[in-house]
Amino acid sequence: MFPFLLIFPIAQITLPPTPSEEIVHQQQVRPLLGNLDSIPMFNSNSPEKVLKEGILLSTFPPEGKKVPTAHLNFPFKGRFDVFAHHIAEAPTPEDLRTLYLGIILHNPGKQPVTVNILQAASYLSQPDAPFIELPLRSENILGTIFAGPGDRVMYDVLRGRRQDTFPPQIVIPPGESRMLLNAPIPVNGLTPPLNGRSTLMRLWSSNIVYAASLAMFASKNPDGSERSLPSLEEWQDLLNNGDLSGPRDKIPTPLEEANKPIIYGRVAGVAQGSEWKALLIDDPKAQHLTIPSSGQAFSYVLGALHRGTLGTSQIQSAPMVVRYPDTAYRAHGNYSLQYSLTLPLYNNTHNLKTVIVSMQTPIKEDQLIKAGLRFLNPPAQQVFFRGTVRIRYKDDQNLPKTQYLHLVQKRGQQGEALVVLNMKGGERRLVEVDFLYPPDATPPQVLTVQTINNVSSTSLAK
Repeated sequence: MFPFLLIFPIAQITLPPTPSEEIVHQQQVRPLLGNLDSIPMFNSNSPEKVLKEGILLSTFPPEGKKVPTAHLNFPFKGRFDVFAHHIAEAPTPEDLRTLYLGIILHNPGKQPVTVNILQAASYLSQPDAPFIELPLRSENILGTIFAGPGDRVMYDVLRGRRQDTFPPQIVIPPGESRMLLNAPIPVNGLTPPLNGRSTLMRLWSSNIVYAASLAMFASKNPDGSERSLPSLEEWQDLLNNGDLSGPRDKIPTPLEEANKPIIYGRVAGVAQGSEWKALLIDDPKAQHLTIPSSGQAFSYVLGALHRGTLGTSQIQSAPMVVRYPDTAYRAHGNYSLQYSLTLPLYNNTHNLKTVIVSMQTPIKEDQLIKAGLRFLNPPAQQVFFRGTVRIRYKDDQNLPKTQYLHLVQKRGQQGEALVVLNMKGGERRLVEVDFLYPPDATPPQVLTVQTINNVSSTSLAK
């Protein structure tokens, strides 16, 4: 679940890091309302680092395949997502062959199948989206601010884009296959020889299709140069006769083994869920979310996972419909899942209140040992979240605003404000927060609503 970074040695004297002070915000932490939808997600993230070509994930039927256990037999129809996130590294300093990532769809039926590509993006870390240091909060309306391919892909899909390299539609004849993606992950010329590719596609199929992601090294021409783009026939041969790619990631800890150090594992299978929609209100009968009292705050947990629920006992990780036995039991972290959160804020006092909505990355806990969220000052060095969040609201002049804010948060980061509202007594203000959980991020985070005005209030409800 931890981000991969391209690290370069620098000859300099480094001072020991400043010890961090722990800060406790004693406040309520709430489970996230709403629920995950049932749209299946083809989730190809294991092995993360690919050194051996082979099958990354196949939902094809096992019949007729050389290695039946490499095929999970899950058909897609209607809406589904395809997510893939893998890294190539030179197996040896001399072996700088390009690794190709192929994603193939197959129509098993007797009629043509139409697959609409609704949104889609695929980027490399080098040169498309290198990991660079960025400010904690940046305006990102143009989508030019990103660090890492997952960060950039999530922004494109959040904006509803389909990258030019993807057609709007693919028609698959009966009994045939077509490539959704046939793309390189080159390492030659990079120092170190390491590169990654992140891909997300939102699709709709008119009838049943099977999907597979595959990894293949480039073949050589007679003169020793690389031959680009493996053919459809080569991909089909690898699918039919190949074994699982490697090396295999660490085997996850069974969820019921609560006393062991946990290994979440990486995901390879079909997860159930593409979007979590939530209307955040006081209770099921309410139509609003009452802002906290002056000087108080409450938070909703985001990305809550096994042993990391921040005292809510809520696990948001998408369940796995099918998976390989040595991969994650749930889609911990919910890479590429969209959170769509609506906050109908209500100032139930007679006084003007200043309300801040922010995203934060507290220290991960299952139970809150200090009756609140714990943060670090300064935060730890590890980046736990880098991605763009869309905020829609009406400002203090009652004008509609849409902002795209790129956030970078480290472990224990208290976070920057997404929006600051000056709400009059009795005023209601709708705030909408949307983002796709980016690869290379580490859950959980929280969405916090805080009232910083210390003016005493009189409840309108009484």
